[in-house]
Amino acid sequence: MLPLTKRQREILDYLNEFIQQHGYAPSLEEIGRRFGLSSLATVHKHLTNLQEKGFIKRAWNRSRSVEMVQARTGNRAVELPLLGYVAAGLPIEAVASNETIAVPEDFTGKRDTYVLRVRGDSMIDEQIRDGDYVVVEDRKSAENGEMVIALLGGSDVTLKKFYRDNGRIRLQPANATMQPIWADPNQVQIQGVVVGVMRKY
Repeated sequence: MLPLTKRQREILDYLNEFIQQHGYAPSLEEIGRRFGLSSLATVHKHLTNLQEKGFIKRAWNRSRSVEMVQARTGNRAVELPLLGYVAAGLPIEAVASNETIAVPEDFTGKRDTYVLRVRGDSMIDEQIRDGDYVVVEDRKSAENGEMVIALLGGSDVTLKKFYRDNGRIRLQPANATMQPIWADPNQVQIQGVVVGVMRKY
């Protein structure tokens, strides 16, 4: 399931509410009025994007033929803050941003959850590539083998597998060409645990 833009998310929520209230979909005109879109072509484009991303189905020859696709999502998406980049490779500075990104609800953890964009390919064997988005549960502790966002020495942030190993911390990449990072426990702060990964094609 591909992430939605904020506007697509709003239109999807409106479609959902309208269909639940009326038992049928709003017309293109009604959607346009609701969002102040004077051009029906713009409305049509939003619906096409939602269809291509797998959130709705439409019959091309009927005006109110939008159906919600519930089976694949099972539930709604939620807007999570996109807090910048994390390094899967050499540690980089975490870059903050004000964006949000829509994430399927079942990706979100029990605690506060946010999204980071991955730079580098140290986690490639875990199917996490440069440019992917990782969904992170805000936690300060981790179990052995969990994939964590770790703050090293108070400044560098990195995405690795976490292990306690003979009194030290081993941050293990999932890439055979890269070495693990070894650190004393007081040098490593867990920022969060990865609970999902999303990719935009």
